[in-house]
Amino acid sequence: MTSDGNGKEVMIRITDLHKYFGDVQAVRGVSIDVNVGEVLFIIGPSGCGKSTTLRCINLLEHPTKGTIQVGEDKHSFGGGKSMPPGGVLARYRTHIGMVFQQFDLFPHMTAIENVMEGPVTVLKKPAKEAEGIAVDLLAKVGLSDKEDVFPMQLSGGQAQRVAIARALAMQPRVMLFDEVTSALDPELVSEVLHVMRNLAEEGTTMVVVTHEMQFARETADHIVMMDQGKFIEQGTADQILDSPQNERTKSFLARFHGAADIRGAAGAILEKDA
Repeated sequence: MTSDGNGKEVMIRITDLHKYFGDVQAVRGVSIDVNVGEVLFIIGPSGCGKSTTLRCINLLEHPTKGTIQVGEDKHSFGGGKSMPPGGVLARYRTHIGMVFQQFDLFPHMTAIENVMEGPVTVLKKPAKEAEGIAVDLLAKVGLSDKEDVFPMQLSGGQAQRVAIARALAMQPRVMLFDEVTSALDPELVSEVLHVMRNLAEEGTTMVVVTHEMQFARETADHIVMMDQGKFIEQGTADQILDSPQNERTKSFLARFHGAADIRGAAGAILEKDA
């Protein structure tokens, strides 16, 4: 595994990533390392390229140029290079769990069947083994009592927690979260953030795109501010949320009523979770 030069192992390395959609450049030459067990938050206004960057990591989007490396798997793009062959791409993605804004659960399957599907179909695990994995993961996300419930009978927060369990069932090296609370009612947000916080405390390598600034303060090892396709500022949570240097970062964070309000909201959520 790659080192960052300070003796730490790098799990994700993004180098000079560009992404065009026709004539529109969504991502403009971004680079960053995410170390093993580190939690990186990407913040910024809607349409700035955050989700596109995340989808490029998982190769759900074909990068126009640049290099994406997860663990030992490295893929370079540009100069007419195409996406990796289907089998190589499928193996690459098995190491990366991704949870989206919309839950995208199979509506005809129960919660436990949704979680079992990947291990059985992709990893070729026996059904009994996959069932054991699913039982453990549903317990992990606080849904032991919902194993036999269909998605339409779940609340948004419960469905999103099933989606997280489903991603974890593939035993990924990395978890990617794309605005996973944006479609939830406010009272359901904390139950999903609680699960994500536990994953962070367990040392799961995570990249999180979110507008939940209070959650970023309490969970992030590193925060990147993105604007117009570029990483314009990065640092620790305290550095970015309390003492941003870039004027665009300052104006963006002003929407969240300042660092004092961010800290107070974070404390309220943590107290609720305790």
